[in-house]
Amino acid sequence: MKRNTRWIGLVLALVMLTALAVPTASAQESSILDQVRARGSLICGVNGGLPGFGFLDPDSGEMLGFDADFCRALAAAIFGEVTSDNLVFVQTTAQERFTAIQNRQIDVLFRNATWTVQRDAELGIDFGPTIFYDGQGVMVPSDLGVSSLGDMDGASICVLTGTTTELNITEAMEKRGFTYELVKFERPAETIGGLEEGRCDALTSDVSQLAGLRSGTADPGKYVILPDVISKEPLTPAYIEGDPVWADVVKWTVYATIQAEEYSITQANIDEYVASTDAAIQRFLGQGDQASGTLLGLDNDFVVNVIRAVGNYGEIFERNVGVNTPLALGRGLNALWTQGGLIYAPAWR
Repeated sequence: MKRNTRWIGLVLALVMLTALAVPTASAQESSILDQVRARGSLICGVNGGLPGFGFLDPDSGEMLGFDADFCRALAAAIFGEVTSDNLVFVQTTAQERFTAIQNRQIDVLFRNATWTVQRDAELGIDFGPTIFYDGQGVMVPSDLGVSSLGDMDGASICVLTGTTTELNITEAMEKRGFTYELVKFERPAETIGGLEEGRCDALTSDVSQLAGLRSGTADPGKYVILPDVISKEPLTPAYIEGDPVWADVVKWTVYATIQAEEYSITQANIDEYVASTDAAIQRFLGQGDQASGTLLGLDNDFVVNVIRAVGNYGEIFERNVGVNTPLALGRGLNALWTQGGLIYAPAWR
């Protein structure tokens, strides 16, 4: 019996030594953060054709929008500033976006992507914090004479193929026992074009996307977004699975914009806050001996660089999609938790 125990102990010791001698795949591979730094640029996937969120400005050729600003925030966190050289935008379709992550064509995706259990479990990608709480709706010409989804029996509906949108509208119509036709497109601009050309009676997408597409039409007043919301659509950044260092960098960059709004820190007053003697503010901004940036592999004052580049979450929201923009979206669920919304950052400690 003692001999067997001795042999078991030797075998276990050998197994442990072997495990220590062979590094895991994650240990052998450098983090995306290291690769981005070595390359000298962040490659960020965006929509490219959605007003308010990710679209090319026709005059300047610059990528603008809510999602595009989060790409800038991440570039600022890594490089200290945003330049034309250190941030590369890649436009992706709904069908291409997750493949682009899997194939490492992009480092991160900020492209109105919904976090779902199937995508999280099956695609080999991870999702970051929700940056926009949304829901799927339906938009129709105001002269169609319908006031809700319940009036849509027999309708033809424009939709983006390969999205949760397509699945949700199918379930919603079949649940009601309606007959319907889905007219499928690959790009948002094609869906709104189909509605304008009369190829479909209605267009379905996230409410925010409907507002963005409507703002780009010749006469936005011709279209109305019905009151029905048929799904939950938490829109989040996405990136390759199994890289905790990179995941932390993306997550805490997003959280930095949220915490900054909670502290009332803006692009305009960031320098005043840098001089603050408040311990919590010093810790948040990486000042003094209470810095936290190094925990993430970033400069201690990375938050300062983020806020100087894009402002806080509220500024990003209001500048791109808020009530004073063509999209005219209220904060709603996207207000801070202190104001009755769902936008919340973990403790900065």
